[in-house]
Amino acid sequence: YIVNHAEDRVVCIDASVLPLYERVAGDISCVRHHVLVNAPPDIKTTLPNVVHYEDLIDGADDDFTWRSTDEQMAMGLCYTSGTTGDPKGALYSHRSMFLHTLGENQAMGLGLTESDVVLPVVPQFHAMAWGLPYACAMAGADVVMPGPHLQPAALAELIESQQVTVAAGVPSIWNGLYQELKTTPRDISCVRALVVGGSAMPRSLIDGYERELSVNVLQAWGMTELSPLGTVSKLQRHHLGLTEAQQLDVKALQGIPLAGVELRIVSDDGAELPWDGETMGELQARGPWVIRGYFKRDPTPEHFTADGWFRTGDVATMTPDGYMRITDRTKDLVKSGGEWISSVALEGALMGHDGVLEAAVIAVPDEKWSERPLAVVVRTAEGQVDTDELRRFLVERFAKFEIPDRFVFVDKLPKTSVGKFDKKVLRGRVSDGSL
Repeated sequence: YIVNHAEDRVVCIDASVLPLYERVAGDISCVRHHVLVNAPPDIKTTLPNVVHYEDLIDGADDDFTWRSTDEQMAMGLCYTSGTTGDPKGALYSHRSMFLHTLGENQAMGLGLTESDVVLPVVPQFHAMAWGLPYACAMAGADVVMPGPHLQPAALAELIESQQVTVAAGVPSIWNGLYQELKTTPRDISCVRALVVGGSAMPRSLIDGYERELSVNVLQAWGMTELSPLGTVSKLQRHHLGLTEAQQLDVKALQGIPLAGVELRIVSDDGAELPWDGETMGELQARGPWVIRGYFKRDPTPEHFTADGWFRTGDVATMTPDGYMRITDRTKDLVKSGGEWISSVALEGALMGHDGVLEAAVIAVPDEKWSERPLAVVVRTAEGQVDTDELRRFLVERFAKFEIPDRFVFVDKLPKTSVGKFDKKVLRGRVSDGSL
């Protein structure tokens, strides 16, 4: 779908996914050239017009003059995950990406410098790899690529051997690394910032990294539509007098907007809501690198307001000093008996239990209450936790009505191509009775 919708003319294909691409090639009509990467010279393929990447660049002259380009011209096109329908295309201009890179490298952003060694454990196709290739180029930082070796042990070895200073990935990646380092210790004191995005990192995991491994965790929030970075959670001067527990509360937030990004929370009728750290509302954003429409789609009120704000689909709170906290995705909130229950809060709490490796919470239909939360849990390798223990664990943290009625234990959770829990798959398993 994406290749046809984007009207791609050239496709670069890693040898490891060549069989997969060959299976869908007959449904693609726009591609004129196929570039094979990491492929042996004698590889067999059914694709036409194939050239090896090494042959393409062999003998090319690296002394050339960059072409002058209009800053408003398109420079990149990335697609959303498509968990609620067909993926939507976000088109970036040279100007928007340059400004995003400046924002990402500001002091209250990631603040990369020439002395940094950056490990992006994120798909290069997803949201411009979080903008890291451009931020590294601007700062002069070194980049370490993990390739297909995303297993915790391989990442731990790579961080230690390459002296990585900044690493970026989704919580499931860092949860796996944390479990690995508990059983097979390595020296990763070189890491000055472990950047987390995609979903909220459990408070307990942040605490584990900082207290046990002396690694500073930076929560960040963004979306494909924001190029993608919108906020980073760094402590400010007025936080330094807080206790460690209070500072951890701040680090568990999604952070303050980068300079240039504006955020607001609104009610169902569009009224702006107070920044009191408690009131939940729909999160909206605007700024120089926030898109104003999707590629080949007319702007609709579903995604964009009449006064120019992008409707993120997230539900959030804002503190008086401007720190944002995602409470849930609109589609993932559980509405039970007229009360909203945050799946994100339940997931974070469950993953704070020593016997829980991962947890996802979804809404399931209920005759009496309309919806009730269902928790799908992956135990740790040594964990023997059961439903009663998890209920007792949650009673200390949540109102009785918020606690899931059912806990289902599985070997692994389905994930999207960018490492998030795939709740659409889980809902489907509930519908067909397999969960």
